[in-house]
Amino acid sequence: MPVFYVCAGLLGLLAAALTVHVGLMRGRKRINLGDGGDAEMQAAVRAHGNLMEFAPLTLLTIYMASDFYGFRMVAALSVALLVARVLHAGGMLGLVPKGRLMGTVASCIVLGIASILLAIAGLGLKQY
Repeated sequence: MPVFYVCAGLLGLLAAALTVHVGLMRGRKRINLGDGGDAEMQAAVRAHGNLMEFAPLTLLTIYMASDFYGFRMVAALSVALLVARVLHAGGMLGLVPKGRLMGTVASCIVLGIASILLAIAGLGLKQY
C-alpha cells in the first residue's frame, strides 16, 4: 500500500504544478478567465482539468480494490496511473511527443482494470 500513497502524493504534486503553470501563464498572457482563445493557454487549462477529472476517480477505484487484491496489483495500477498522467500532461504541454495519446490510453486501461477488479470483488461479497 505504500506505493499507492507515494503515487497519490506525486499526483497531488503534479496537480499543484499544473495549477501553478496555469496561473503563471494567465499572468504572462494577461488572461484572467477562460483561455482567451489562446491555444497554449487552452492546452495548459485542459492538462490541469483532465488530471482533476480523471485522477480522483481512478485513485478511489484503486484504493477500494486494494481491500481485495494484493500489494503488487495495487502498486502496478498506482505506478501505471502516475506514469500515464505524467505522459498526458507532458503531451498536452508539448514536452512529450505522443504523450497525450499514450497517457490517455494508459489512463483508460488503468481505470478499466481497477473498475473490473472492483466489480468482480463486489460480486463476491455477501449482503446481510
